[in-house]
Amino acid sequence: MDSATKDEMQPSLPPGSSCPGPEWPEQERAEQLARGAALKWASGIFYRPEQLARLGQYRSREVQRTCSLEARIKSVVQSYLEGVKTGVWQLAQAFEAVQGTREALDQAHGLLQGMAEATETLKPLREQVAQHKQLQVLSQLLPRLRAVPAAVAHARTLIGAQRLLEAYVCLRELEQLQEETWAPLGGLELPVFEGLGPLAEALGQAVEAAAGVAGRLAREDPALLVAAVRVAEVDARHTTSLELPPRDWRRRCLQALQEGLERTHFGTPLLLEPGALAGWLEALRVALPAELATAEALVAPCCPPHYKVVRLWAHTLHSGLRRCLQQLLEGPKLGAADAFALLHWTLHVYLGPEMMGSLELGPEADVSQLEPLLTPENIEQLEAMFVTQIQVNVAQWLQKALDGEVAEWNREQEPGTDSSGFYHSPLPAIVLQILEENIRVTSLVSESLQRRVHGMALSELGTFLRSSSVSVLQPDGAASGDLAPVEAGLDELQRRICRLVLEALLAELQPLFEALPSRRWLSSPELLDDVCERTVRFCQDFRRVRNPAVQLLLAEAERTVVLQYLRALMQGRLVCRGADERIQAAQRLQNDAAQLRELFLGLGLEESVQCAPVLLSLRDLLNLRDPMLLGLEVAGLQQKFPDVSEDHVSALLDLRGDVSREQRLAALSSLQAGPQPSLSAGHRALFSLVPVPTPALSSCLPSGPCA
Repeated sequence: MDSATKDEMQPSLPPGSSCPGPEWPEQERAEQLARGAALKWASGIFYRPEQLARLGQYRSREVQRTCSLEARIKSVVQSYLEGVKTGVWQLAQAFEAVQGTREALDQAHGLLQGMAEATETLKPLREQVAQHKQLQVLSQLLPRLRAVPAAVAHARTLIGAQRLLEAYVCLRELEQLQEETWAPLGGLELPVFEGLGPLAEALGQAVEAAAGVAGRLAREDPALLVAAVRVAEVDARHTTSLELPPRDWRRRCLQALQEGLERTHFGTPLLLEPGALAGWLEALRVALPAELATAEALVAPCCPPHYKVVRLWAHTLHSGLRRCLQQLLEGPKLGAADAFALLHWTLHVYLGPEMMGSLELGPEADVSQLEPLLTPENIEQLEAMFVTQIQVNVAQWLQKALDGEVAEWNREQEPGTDSSGFYHSPLPAIVLQILEENIRVTSLVSESLQRRVHGMALSELGTFLRSSSVSVLQPDGAASGDLAPVEAGLDELQRRICRLVLEALLAELQPLFEALPSRRWLSSPELLDDVCERTVRFCQDFRRVRNPAVQLLLAEAERTVVLQYLRALMQGRLVCRGADERIQAAQRLQNDAAQLRELFLGLGLEESVQCAPVLLSLRDLLNLRDPMLLGLEVAGLQQKFPDVSEDHVSALLDLRGDVSREQRLAALSSLQAGPQPSLSAGHRALFSLVPVPTPALSSCLPSGPCA
């Protein structure tokens, strides 16, 4: 298209006309600003008179500038108008093209509607074509499809004959035929293939059964085990276009390996007779290492390396044994022998060099990752169970032994003696030996169990007399205070035995002390001579008893004699008639104290533990000539014997026979005047064990206990 034609097609504008447009407020504002700026400039230029001479020059310059600006504006406007003309022409051309396209689309839409109607008429034909193709495929595969039932039956026969690889090949051929018919038939399932699912499941079960007895097959028929594993591995890598659920024979094979191994060793519930657990654990000690050796030598070569057969065997046996032991602990309570055997076996034998710690067990077993067979709670339960049973057994045995010992000592003949002539019983040594043996045996299990049994032994030992062999039960590093409760209990038991022994002495001495004090007692030592004679005869048998028990017996015998002496003095049977009788009574107390001292020194009692010196203090109270000084003497008596009471002092003052009411009250008040002394650790009670007849109210202090 030339320029002349182009000009003819473009719309023309009248000469001198301009495109009408809306008012532009910004333009008006710009003009005002320009006028203001020009006025400001002009006022500045022509402010001075001398500048007016140059007005013509400024005018011509501004005229030239204005002409230049107008020319430039006209050029821009002309260019703009030419662009507008071109745009209008292009819009007209585009409108014509759109009209043509719309007409073409209308024609195409009509053609498509006609084709859709034609397609509907061809639909039955397409269905017939598809059926023809399916019939064509079926006609081609018909001989093979007819052979499917026979092939399924043959595959089942192969499975029954344990020819697993051949059965799997037959199954794969049938599944491939199913795939070839599935796609052409559009996913249509033929009834002839309904037996493939049960056939595959039967083969999978045969693989599981072979894996479940892998240990036996590895020894008797390794080819069958290899075939089962190969079938599982090949099927794991096989993919199919059929919409079938995953068979996952590899996982089932590994699971069957584990379940078969657990079933072999831990399949039946563990119902053992008491004491039979040790035999079962011993059988496991032999069987489990043999099973691991079989796995490493025979089973592992039949399986792929990624099966990690030795590790699988070790962890499966461990988990099965752990679960079996947990069930055992949840059942009936174990006896002491079974609890001990289980603790020793799990903590030492199982992890020892004969089993899981064996050097012949390679690193592939990975036994370091095994969980403990028994949890800390299980160990605590077994230890408590063992200690409880042992304590019951020890208590029963000790009771029987004590009964036998009592029967032995109650025989008519004299008890046995040792080489030194002392009475002797082998029972304490036997008891200590039994307890020590129990403690020593438990050290083979754990330190905590040994501490438990040690505590039990100390508690049970409290029923026996002290022996210098008790120290063998104290473990190294244990505090010496651990034996304090036992020693305190044994001391108390010894004192009870002493009291039982001295009851016979007391029965002999009480009739003799009924005549003391008396006028006969003042003038003659015969009463105390009889007491000393009976006491010596009674204590002769103590020579067969070893120290320190003999000292305890003599001390208690001497204390019994002194207490009976004091008891007799407090009964008020004698009141001195004058100073001569008081002097005579004081001398008798001094003589009796010396006689008792010599008596028990001769028997072997140390003087430091004797109680007879109390008679010398009473002698001083009777020997005092001035009753006004009785308060000082009573205060001194209280300092020596803090357990003396107002009743005791009042009874002694009655024995003097010369104390007035005022003097008595003054003497008794001295008991409460000063600080009250307390019983020291080494002081033995005397007066508190001596009863006193209730005194008359006239002899009591207003604040005293008898008031």
